[in-house]
Amino acid sequence: MSGTPQALIVYESMFGNTWKVAAAIRDGLSTVMETELVRVDRAPAEIAPDVRLLVVGGPTHAFSMSRPSTRADAFTRDDVVMPVDTGIREWLGALPDRTTATISATFDTRITRVRRLPGSAARFAAKLLRRRDFRVMVPPATFFVDDTTGSIEEHELARAQQWGVDLGRELRPVLGPIRRRMRRSA
Repeated sequence: MSGTPQALIVYESMFGNTWKVAAAIRDGLSTVMETELVRVDRAPAEIAPDVRLLVVGGPTHAFSMSRPSTRADAFTRDDVVMPVDTGIREWLGALPDRTTATISATFDTRITRVRRLPGSAARFAAKLLRRRDFRVMVPPATFFVDDTTGSIEEHELARAQQWGVDLGRELRPVLGPIRRRMRRSA
């Protein structure tokens, strides 16, 4: 891939389910625009000026984004797929305020059996992005997993992929001309 992608997806995943959702969103979004998927501990300290869409996602822990204590707790439950020292909360908190027009969208994962409980990592991430002068133009999305360390159903991954397609199509008029389309994996 040459140059900077138009869309950047940054995700946090303890047990791999949020990564699967992020990859499905990437697969859908990449049909509309050049997209890169990056794990939060490998995400850039600043968003390149030509990134037009930033998508941020992570698991909902204790009604919000994960904290060091909730990630440490996850580590004791099962093998985790990424280091527990950095999550989207810390990464978003360290991002500088935006100086170029960038649209953002957020998503989270949560356990199916607690789908109606208040709190959402995606809503809190959207709030932090607005504070950094990112434009949040779509409601946060939630995707459901079977259990804390459990699996995710194929229909949820299909829904995530369609959300990526719809996100790109809905924001296309706002994002402006689309360069060539490419996929990039994490």
